[in-house]
Amino acid sequence: LKARKKFIEPMSTRSFNAAMKKLKANPLYQDEMQKHSDTYLEFLTEKAMAFSTTPFIALEARLDYSNIAPEGFGTGDAVMIGDGAVQIVDFKYGQSPNGRVLAEMNPQMMLYALGALHTYELIYGNTIKEARLAIVQPRLPDGISEWTIPVEALNKWAEEYAKPRAALAYEGKGDFAPGEWCHFCKAKAQCRARAAALLSLEERSDSDPELLTDAEIGDVLTRGKDLVQWYNAVSDYALKACLDGRSIPGYKAVEGTSRRQWDDTDAAMAALIAGGVDEALLYNRVPLTAPQAEKALGAALFKELALPHVVKPAGRPTLVPESDKRAPYNPVEIAFGGGA
Repeated sequence: LKARKKFIEPMSTRSFNAAMKKLKANPLYQDEMQKHSDTYLEFLTEKAMAFSTTPFIALEARLDYSNIAPEGFGTGDAVMIGDGAVQIVDFKYGQSPNGRVLAEMNPQMMLYALGALHTYELIYGNTIKEARLAIVQPRLPDGISEWTIPVEALNKWAEEYAKPRAALAYEGKGDFAPGEWCHFCKAKAQCRARAAALLSLEERSDSDPELLTDAEIGDVLTRGKDLVQWYNAVSDYALKACLDGRSIPGYKAVEGTSRRQWDDTDAAMAALIAGGVDEALLYNRVPLTAPQAEKALGAALFKELALPHVVKPAGRPTLVPESDKRAPYNPVEIAFGGGA
């Protein structure tokens, strides 16, 4: 909505506020979305201003790259064209540090750029010489990734790498390649190649020690994360199969555990109080947490009145991949007041 108002569809404050009110009524809406969408809008504004003249801008644009991958298309969150360049911006709302996505050699982004070249070819012809790719993940501290590739190199990648593989995939041929991308696949629970990759055991010799080495532990951790995700996908598939009336040998669907609850909380409380029960016994009085209080009071008042009473203790040690940007846990530094 904010980007459309800024670049595509000028609207009055009244119209904008009315549209925003509808968005806020959505049960998925959260107040923090205002801040993060502002970050995205600021980034788009910066990119638009980098052009020497006002660029062509499209939002939520359907980008057709079926000339590379049969029936292939995607939705470009923001597309800008000008100065012999196409700028593709992808907005991702993921929060996990391990879910950070990089723009460099990103197949999705490269295909979107190819889709923009193909979609707007009749207008711009061969005047576009470079593709600027950007991924914005505003909920991460370092959530902006950018990369530029010459169109000549992009087309070379398309013809030599993407196009032949897309053709094989479309025909149901080629080699299955299980990986982190399996999470998005409709066949993730039934794929035999994924099952084989996750369940395969390394060959061991008679001289191998009975205990795993630290190096082997690291490998188990890496593979185990994918194994858990795969098991959950298989479990969800099996439950659905049972509910659909199919048989999964050794398993069945049953009614899960549930807890008693009030059919009408207000009516129940009124009946108990009317029967002589002290109201103090029926309600818990719990203070707000610091984050809850800041949200309720607003940042300015919270800072003025409550900030002196706020502390941030060191977090509990947690295991993360080596690629995580946080510094390694140092128990000595923590013990002597170095902070987390």
